[in-house]
Amino acid sequence: MNRLDAITEDDLHAYADGLLSDEQKAIVEAWLSERPDELERVEAWKQQAAMLRSAFAPYEASRPDDATMLAGKIDPSSTRWKSVLVRTAAAVLIFAAGATTGRLLPTGAPDNEPGLQTADISTQAKSAYLIYASEVRHPVEVGASEQQHLATWLGKRLGYPFAIPDLTKLGYDLVGGRLVPVSGKPGAMLMYQDKTGKRVTVLIGHNEENRTTSFRMASADGIETFYWIDNELGYAVSAELTQAEVQKIAEECYRQFPT
Repeated sequence: MNRLDAITEDDLHAYADGLLSDEQKAIVEAWLSERPDELERVEAWKQQAAMLRSAFAPYEASRPDDATMLAGKIDPSSTRWKSVLVRTAAAVLIFAAGATTGRLLPTGAPDNEPGLQTADISTQAKSAYLIYASEVRHPVEVGASEQQHLATWLGKRLGYPFAIPDLTKLGYDLVGGRLVPVSGKPGAMLMYQDKTGKRVTVLIGHNEENRTTSFRMASADGIETFYWIDNELGYAVSAELTQAEVQKIAEECYRQFPT
């Protein structure tokens, strides 16, 4: 994007998310100044994003019971558990908001965004899926039988509390996980499989510069990837399934990942 006549829908979303450079921002603002209807639409996106960030603000800091989360043990009476319930409700809101405002957009081209680019993590997630999902003997480094060790190990390498989502109610059992490079830094990949052998991968990587939550869907070569940025981490769910199926899995992962 470097001309007023080249503004795309993705550019507008990047602008609303605060992901553009000053030069790009100025171009979009000039374009919007001549299109009041588009400006009103973008302002609505920004208001929704502010509302969602405000809803998550109380849960951004680390907590004394994060170590318990790493071990997969939650006290139902704890404040942490209450925050999980709030996160579940927020997940419904945030994914619904994305669907209604067009934030869950199919895209095949990388976005020009700083830090861990959302399109970049979707490309890496697709590559990880292609490499490991078809592997028969060694798809993961640590198997599901060592789930607690896997969560602790990956959490230590990423430097964040780490929980492994339980997708059994969606028909997917954990195969295991592995350490993978994501944008040149330690990242994690989890793999799940249903009873027919269909596999789903979940990629997690660092996102140190970009702190704005955003959600996207990418489609390429029969692989659907739902990916999002949440504070200091980026996430991506990939599978050879329908967009609706992948989004449903992503929603469940989002509810269960610690903030």
